Amino acid sequence: MTVLKTSLRNFLAHKGRMALSAIAVLLSVAFVCGTLVFTDTMNTTFDKLFQVTSSDVTVSAKGASDTGETTSDTGKPPVLPAAVVGRIERTPGVKSAEGTVFSTSVTVVDGDKEKLSPTSGAPTIVGNWNANDARTMKITTGAAPKGAGQIMVDADTAKKHHLKLGDDIGVITAVGTHHARVSGIATFTVTNPGAAIFYLDTKTAQQALVGTTGVFTNVNVTADQGVTDARLKRDVSAALGTGYKVQTAKEVADANQQDVKSFLDVMRYAMLGFAGIAFLVGIFLIINTFSMLVAQRTREIGLMRAIGSSRRQVNRSVLIEALLLGVVGSVLGVGAGVGIAVGLMKLMGQIGMHLSTDDLTVAWTTPVAGVVLGVVVTVLAAYLPARRAGKISPMAALRDAGAPADARAGVIRAVIGLVLTGAGAAGLAAAAASDHATTGSAWLGLGIVLTLIGFVVIGPLLASGVVRVLGAIVLRVFGPVGRMAERNALRNPRRTGATGAALMIGLALVACLSVVGSSMVASATDQLDKTVGADFIVQSDNGSVITPQAVDALKSTPGLERVTEYKILPVTMTTPDGKVSKNESLNAADPSYAEDLRTKTVQGDLADAYGADSMSVFAGFAKDHGIKLGSKVGVAFKDGRTAELTVRAITSDEVVVDKGAMYVSIATAKKYVPADKMPLDLLFFATAKEGQQDAAYKALKASLHDYPQYTVRDQTDYKQALKDQIGQLLNLIYGLLALAIIVAVLGVVNTLALSVVERTREIGLMRAIGLSRRQLRRMIRLESVVIALFGALLGLGLGMGWGATAQKLLALQGLKVLDIPWPTIITVFIASAFVGLFAALIPAFRAGRMNVLSAIATE
Repeated sequence: MTVLKTSLRNFLAHKGRMALSAIAVLLSVAFVCGTLVFTDTMNTTFDKLFQVTSSDVTVSAKGASDTGETTSDTGKPPVLPAAVVGRIERTPGVKSAEGTVFSTSVTVVDGDKEKLSPTSGAPTIVGNWNANDARTMKITTGAAPKGAGQIMVDADTAKKHHLKLGDDIGVITAVGTHHARVSGIATFTVTNPGAAIFYLDTKTAQQALVGTTGVFTNVNVTADQGVTDARLKRDVSAALGTGYKVQTAKEVADANQQDVKSFLDVMRYAMLGFAGIAFLVGIFLIINTFSMLVAQRTREIGLMRAIGSSRRQVNRSVLIEALLLGVVGSVLGVGAGVGIAVGLMKLMGQIGMHLSTDDLTVAWTTPVAGVVLGVVVTVLAAYLPARRAGKISPMAALRDAGAPADARAGVIRAVIGLVLTGAGAAGLAAAAASDHATTGSAWLGLGIVLTLIGFVVIGPLLASGVVRVLGAIVLRVFGPVGRMAERNALRNPRRTGATGAALMIGLALVACLSVVGSSMVASATDQLDKTVGADFIVQSDNGSVITPQAVDALKSTPGLERVTEYKILPVTMTTPDGKVSKNESLNAADPSYAEDLRTKTVQGDLADAYGADSMSVFAGFAKDHGIKLGSKVGVAFKDGRTAELTVRAITSDEVVVDKGAMYVSIATAKKYVPADKMPLDLLFFATAKEGQQDAAYKALKASLHDYPQYTVRDQTDYKQALKDQIGQLLNLIYGLLALAIIVAVLGVVNTLALSVVERTREIGLMRAIGLSRRQLRRMIRLESVVIALFGALLGLGLGMGWGATAQKLLALQGLKVLDIPWPTIITVFIASAFVGLFAALIPAFRAGRMNVLSAIATE
């Protein structure tokens, strides 16, 4: 009980000093709990949606996907004959059956040809208005569509794009473009996760999406009372026979949920990973806090030992303080986590994915996990300072506050740090020299972990040298004040090393990812320059196929020397070793593709692969199946006949564009695939006549003006799009890493605040002999700047080493250019100095307000 009382007294006596450490725990726990609550809420939202929107049994064509996205590579969904509805209705146990038709391979535009698709990645769906949709949507304005000239839109899409009754809407599909005017607006009665949904009447939907009437993509079946979904599925399957996909409501919901789950899992684990980084940084803050508190209370602890307190009691006292800190920070963190989850839901709403707070899901495991994690991490972080406190002898009561450093422990620490850093460097070297990405990745991971731990352990040794160099460059210009700031930073290298290490971790990851991202862009750009011979690339940004009407418009564009079609054909291959490879694909293109994409070959000439009954394979496939030039490969085309093709070229695996592709000419494919089953073009390559590139670029855009679903890019546009994609991903990661950097800044603030308290008497003496308030504040700010620059220098250097090694592994995948983004690195380094200035504002202000006489009298 005495130990508990002492711990409570000390905790409350230093509550101001504990606040910043508590904030670090709070932020880390909040991020973990916020991630769990947010992803659980999304799961709940989608579960409710899928359960409500699924009929008892759904019947679809055999080629339809499990998730209901029924669009094939022809741009049209696989369909069922309308007669199937009657057969199902006559099945025992069926209460009703309703045919529906819908497609997700659509582009919807307004009267100005602006796309109405969601920006969140959710699908655009066009279908017929039916009874199943009426269960989840209520018409709030206007009426349901009747006739070819009417269309209904969901309320969220109407609000986002300012649509109203009578507005012109264009539905673009593989069949063509269908125009209609808004007849009604329907509001979801359940949460809409962000899809844009448009409704036509049944006949119009069939004609616009499939090109013919009398067909459906699905049949929604409702069971009679007392008939289970499983029994209904068996009866319907028996009535229809083979050739159909029959699923219960649970099976449809599970398939849809599995699709969503993979996305949510990536999001959850990524965010938890960044929360883990924040926790790691927070550990340094907590260790620093308790180390400095123990050092400042050396004399007090010595007195406690002198009057009979055991080492175990002193140790336990410090750990109880850490327990209290962990409990307070974690409990507040759980509450903040719910707030973060709500904030993330609002943010998702801004980008189009609407999540209702009515579905907010806080499982009992979330607060338990947050509190346990926060408390355990805090207590473990405080263990070393607590152990150090327990070793203080009663004789310390006779000395001034502050325990002398253990020189022997410092030597052992330096040796361990050097060994770990050397082992990590060896791991990175092994990764860079690896010939296989899998093996190299394992070495890279080991090297990153060991070098990170090594730098943390060796931090005090590095601080002694690096701070002197930084001091000579940065601080000496400030005269005596700068030299005092340097000496203050060097006074306790262990503390400076730990504080710098907290900032080092976040900046090392920033530097590593910057190098990797910049190298990927530079490598891809280099590959494009070397391999792409075409001037323009035409494709849909959502992966939709190119309609025949758009193909005609594209081919009739003036100023083009050649146009190359490009299709993907699903096939099954029988290789010379007798193995059957299912789910393969052939890239079918015009012979001019050999000029449009100068793919490196290891054997043969790629142009020969576009001859009659010829093909190419990539080197890895050839090696696995014993294929050589002249080998015969059996190719069974989906919806077509089987061909025996001769291998005329073997392409290199060391490419970026079309890596792993196997080529055949479109003329060869047409021999074996009927015209009505031939997939539509996935993209087009076009080359302008000599000296007419600018005119051809404008002409292409004009030709495709009526087809806004397709984008025309020249090589400059394509490189910029690639750079933007990687840049957006990096910005997202930097945003998540900002949490770790915020915690590291708190660590600098805490270190300086405690350091000011520790030096109260010294500050009073300096003020007494003439140091002005302004000079005092400048000294503390400069000390903070040099600590921040020390952490930045270590972090950026370490991160660039990691990034350069990672690029060596990317080189195995064809990304061979190493690009160090020096502007980013320099900007981050300079920004670190401002971080140091910001962190020192409050400690410097408090130091400047000290009463000189009171400070000198401090024990």
